[in-house]
Amino acid sequence: MYKNKIIFIAPLDWGLGHATRCVPLIRKLILNNTIILGVTPLTKLIFDDEFPNLKKIDLEPYNISYSKKHSLTLKLLLNFPRIKKVIKKENEQLKHLIKENKIEVVISDNRLGLFNKDIETVYITHQVNIQAGIFSFLANKIHHYYIKNYNRVWIPDYDNNQQSLAGKLSHPSPFKNTSYIGPLSRLEKNESDELNFDYLFLVSGPEPHRTSFENTLIENAAKTNKKVCLIRGTNLSLETKLSKNITVFDLPNSKILSQLITNSDTIVCRSGYSTLMDLHHLSKSKLILIPTPSQPEQIYLAEYWQNKFGAKNIQQLKLIDFEL
Repeated sequence: MYKNKIIFIAPLDWGLGHATRCVPLIRKLILNNTIILGVTPLTKLIFDDEFPNLKKIDLEPYNISYSKKHSLTLKLLLNFPRIKKVIKKENEQLKHLIKENKIEVVISDNRLGLFNKDIETVYITHQVNIQAGIFSFLANKIHHYYIKNYNRVWIPDYDNNQQSLAGKLSHPSPFKNTSYIGPLSRLEKNESDELNFDYLFLVSGPEPHRTSFENTLIENAAKTNKKVCLIRGTNLSLETKLSKNITVFDLPNSKILSQLITNSDTIVCRSGYSTLMDLHHLSKSKLILIPTPSQPEQIYLAEYWQNKFGAKNIQQLKLIDFEL
């Protein structure tokens, strides 16, 4: 790990997961280094709460959204000319930031353009082998093209494939400069065994699927008298009427979120990798995973966790008929 360095850290703004999993790294690196954060309006929500005193520099958002009709991989490929412009722009911006702030190391969590030949750059990803069906070859070719520009690749997973949380996504790595740094979570283990909620709904991800997922879960909760906690993952106003058995939190800090998850019996959530790392860290085993529709990574992870860790895997279209 680094010491006495000026380090620039920036996560992709695809939901909150990339930002939240950077938090434990930042906490560790800040002890012996000067940290500067690259943020967008979305990731700033996390970093302003966790690190209010750190310097933050605005980067252009990738503005990745989901389609209700098409595979996410197909949409990303069709939008790649636009994304490529963002990558080029952030690469040019980085050159100026290095000079202005005397940056010595860059750590990029899935932002493809934060490489520079004059300093050490690190790329964090759990997807060195994208699983996207017929689009896998092309998606990996594009991804690997950018990864090769970085000096190091850090994979937040176990080195031992038998322990892997990401399965084929992270093993094996085609890059020689790979380090498996173990799962990352900002959450804190809690010894309490008190159960305050029967279910905790953990909502996350880009729109429009976040709101659709939230509304479906609220409808499900209205059909039962069991105690439900809803974590919305946004500070946008909630327009849906709630039944009395639901307690709502928008964006709880890491300490409160840790307590809520620990004190809930069953977790209902997306199968995003950062969420799964959090639940693994807190030793939660009663999981109901609902992968984002048309999101191949989450579909793969839900199936993988069902087979390896005994999680329930339910398609969102079938969730409305699922009885809590």
